[in-house]
Amino acid sequence: MGSLPADVSEQLRKDLARAVARVCPPSLADRRDDLVQTAMMRVMELRRREPDRGPLSPAYLYRVAYTALVDELRNVSRRREVHLEEVDSLPEPPVAPSDPEKAAGGSQIAQAVRDCLRKLVQDRRLAVTLYLQGHSVPESARLLGWEDKRTENLIYRGLAALRLCLSTKGFEP
Repeated sequence: MGSLPADVSEQLRKDLARAVARVCPPSLADRRDDLVQTAMMRVMELRRREPDRGPLSPAYLYRVAYTALVDELRNVSRRREVHLEEVDSLPEPPVAPSDPEKAAGGSQIAQAVRDCLRKLVQDRRLAVTLYLQGHSVPESARLLGWEDKRTENLIYRGLAALRLCLSTKGFEP
């Protein structure tokens, strides 16, 4: 079976958007479009498997939206995501007051690293952040749900881009 006609597809998307809006908590408001897309893919897969199935009830669409939300919540908790803005708002780690120049330099480096991490594409940023937090490549791959080789590639390319960015800011190893 091919895709649905445009008007049917658009109505289905609107119905799923309403269902997602009903179940989605405010903390995940920024992911509503992703949840609608996930729910839409699930419904399209059902249509592909069962082409003769009749119209879908609002209760069924609500269940699809709900299960998409539950899966997203599991993924978020599994990845232990923290928004970069939250990291920026954390207080600077305490530094021994004996060397104020070292403390200022460490603070500048930390800010430069955060700025450079923001410039990386999301997949590289996630992989590099886990690596910088001390996770090995296999651990990072497991946490992100990616293949080891892909994760390794993203980490090393991301680290190269991070080094380049830091060097343009005047921080050399």
